[in-house]
Amino acid sequence: MAQRGAEGGERGPAEEGGEGEPRAGAERGPSGAAAPFQPPEGGFGWVVVFAAAWCNGSIFGIHNSFGIIYTMLQSDLGEGKKDPTLEFKTAWVGSLAMGMIFFCSPIVSIFTDRIGCRTTAALGAAIAFIGLLSSSFTKSLEVRYFTYGILFGCGSSFAFQPSLVILGHYFKRRLGLANGIVAGSSCLISVPLPFFLKMVGKAIGLAHTFQVLSALMLIQIFLSLTYRPLLPPSCDSQHDGKDKMGSRSVRQQCWAQMRKYFNLRVFRRKTYRIWAFGIATAVLGYFVPYMHLVKYVEKEFEETKKDWILPVCLGGMSGLGRLLSGRIGDCIPGLKKIYLQVASFVLFGIMCMMIPQCRGFEGVIVICLFLGLCDGCFTTIMAPIAFELVGPMQASQAIGYLMGLMAVPMTAGTPIAGYFNDYFQNYHAGFYFAGVPPIIGGLVLSVVPLVHQRMLQKQRLDSGKDKMLTPEAVVNGELLPGCPASEAHM
Repeated sequence: MAQRGAEGGERGPAEEGGEGEPRAGAERGPSGAAAPFQPPEGGFGWVVVFAAAWCNGSIFGIHNSFGIIYTMLQSDLGEGKKDPTLEFKTAWVGSLAMGMIFFCSPIVSIFTDRIGCRTTAALGAAIAFIGLLSSSFTKSLEVRYFTYGILFGCGSSFAFQPSLVILGHYFKRRLGLANGIVAGSSCLISVPLPFFLKMVGKAIGLAHTFQVLSALMLIQIFLSLTYRPLLPPSCDSQHDGKDKMGSRSVRQQCWAQMRKYFNLRVFRRKTYRIWAFGIATAVLGYFVPYMHLVKYVEKEFEETKKDWILPVCLGGMSGLGRLLSGRIGDCIPGLKKIYLQVASFVLFGIMCMMIPQCRGFEGVIVICLFLGLCDGCFTTIMAPIAFELVGPMQASQAIGYLMGLMAVPMTAGTPIAGYFNDYFQNYHAGFYFAGVPPIIGGLVLSVVPLVHQRMLQKQRLDSGKDKMLTPEAVVNGELLPGCPASEAHM
């Protein structure tokens, strides 16, 4: 197959010099080989940052505002008094959507490495647009399981994950800052969205509200076109790959392709396995406050006029937490960044269990401020930690598998809390349940830097310091994930 551009056939302006020429910025060394690439740390990267910020703000603004949509869904059904399990059933709409973001992530990693960030993100935004738009044409809860839960959730995953990976093409030294700006700027959309949903929902109804939200995804389709990888796959490596494949049997070729696209090498790292298990444990109750807090204050304090303040506080403090943690993360060396996640998870769990102790609406607002701050710290620091654990070459796969592991607990948490509410006729047990897993997960994560140090000491004793450092050194940008055929060198 002839050498293609960075998006599987689409050529950028930097490729006009010839089929096998590297993009601008990939200078050649004295031997004629491409010199190690250094990210520009800005330039066009700031345009990519803007597009990624819109992606984060629109997608997670909608998901984190589901508490408003949750009450609108129940009102739209008009069955609250007839069906005692309505809380449990309605919770599955938003829970499926959030779970699909993480469930699809390993598949998104394969698409990102195969066809590139640009095409993958645009495809995902289109699917999310179709899911939201089609949700406006039905009142059936079961149909919305598919349109909102499956289609919008799956499209969100395909649109969101490339926005994490593409930043590594433009930033290295300032990667934490870029992630913080993306996450913080996205709050310009996600913070006012709950108030907007509350007002628009009352004025035009739930169906037309879904249509308005679909416009955010329509804009994201065009913004995704800015995700231009900086380095194309090597022409020589593709021809070498073809020669090797030609000398193998059909069975060997199929196995080679499976190993290429379902790359499990990241799980060979003990520190990655512990990190992934800890986060998957912590997120079991993570989405519970986002879905049930609005309904909780309506029942507990009979507050229906100002309930939109809660998701606004969550989103606003999440943005502040992302900006602060991005900058702080750049100042913390190596895997010690994980301690930010440890602190955020433990505090998140404690705050969840304090919600039933509040005696007034103002107390819940204060707790929401802390919950949002913890959410921002956890979200922003996730990608930099993945780069630290496995290097930039495998970061896309590492993030994808991590989110895949998070899918089941993230999906199950809110329906379990809804079941507790139906059974006990209050939300207290649900919030106590939501607080335990983040604390346990945070304690598991605190072990990762200690295990890493012990592994380094053992390697120094076995092989010596210089030999130990060699296999861990990965040049950022030699061929970053998110470029098609990025496994060609490996």
